[in-house]
Amino acid sequence: MNKQATPLAADRTQLSVGLGDRSYDIVIGPGLLAEAGARIAALRPGARIGIVTDSNVADRHLGVVEASLREAGLTPTPILVEPGEKSKCFAVFEQVVDALLAARIERRDLVLALGGGVVGDLAGFAAAALRRGVDFVQAPTSLLAQVDSSVGGKTGINSRHGKNLVGAFHQPILVLADTGALDTLPLREFRSGYAEVAKYGLIDNAPFFGWLERRWEAVFRGGAERIEAIATSCASKAAVVSRDEKETGDRALLNLGHTFGHALEAGAGFSQRLLHGEAVAVGMAQAFRFSAAQGLCATADAERVEAHLRTVGLPTRIADIPGALPDTDGLMDLIAQDKKVSRGALTFILARGIGQSYIARDVDPAQLRAFLEEERRGR
Repeated sequence: MNKQATPLAADRTQLSVGLGDRSYDIVIGPGLLAEAGARIAALRPGARIGIVTDSNVADRHLGVVEASLREAGLTPTPILVEPGEKSKCFAVFEQVVDALLAARIERRDLVLALGGGVVGDLAGFAAAALRRGVDFVQAPTSLLAQVDSSVGGKTGINSRHGKNLVGAFHQPILVLADTGALDTLPLREFRSGYAEVAKYGLIDNAPFFGWLERRWEAVFRGGAERIEAIATSCASKAAVVSRDEKETGDRALLNLGHTFGHALEAGAGFSQRLLHGEAVAVGMAQAFRFSAAQGLCATADAERVEAHLRTVGLPTRIADIPGALPDTDGLMDLIAQDKKVSRGALTFILARGIGQSYIARDVDPAQLRAFLEEERRGR
């Protein structure tokens, strides 16, 4: 499936994000957290390392990482935040930056993001702001972070106006995707990350989506299929980022499902009611249903997307989200805050078929409103 990754051993794969003198490697496979010290010391010998993580990840993995760093002659300082999307806020960002300053993390030192997408986004933004820019390493421990948020340099926090509206492009210098860390991930969290895996097939790789339909159970079990799915996803994202680092062109395709999904996440209060990947799953199903309603793709394609996401246990409809959500006007307001909106024109990632997504500019608000009304009625 993946022709861009370089096998290192039977259970290791490495690929590169090509950005000139800011290029960096993504290493994928089990046991990498125990090797973090040696790999980081090769890049920054003797450095102080500010480890940003959350309390759940710390219980599982912090001891191994700290020991590895110390053994390599590095000086780690752990900085713990609360798990969950609500830590991506101004108050916690300030706490993290202050703790990094207290640990005397300087420009020749490093920030290590140890955790899922929330930790990676928060730590990366803190590194971007600290002393006007300190390098950082991503050590993603969730599937979602390994295949998406740890790669590409998007960092940031949420605002009351919407998700990821405050942040910076700040590339890591290394990504260590320890697939063994996924063995301790709760099933709901793994499913959430799988939505981002499926996304790469839906954007421009129909054979990969077909492979996932046949092999998703093996991906969930672990082993070679899991590594293959992660490597294929990372290779797809790395190729896009190399072409369009700051989303002035086709990198926007990576937001398939995210315009709908981010609005639903905000409407659910960035809470455990709706995890990010779950929101993306609903959003992707909506993007295909909206595309079918506009005559852009076959209804059968939209049904196939929804069927696969449901088969793996992901939500696909607004009715699947527990609790109250904003009305149609409220959702339209949240969509209007999306980062792809330009001069008030609504921009969505829509599809002409599976593996045929494209950037649709100037989406008709009246058509979108009518679609949301239908969706809210459960049709």
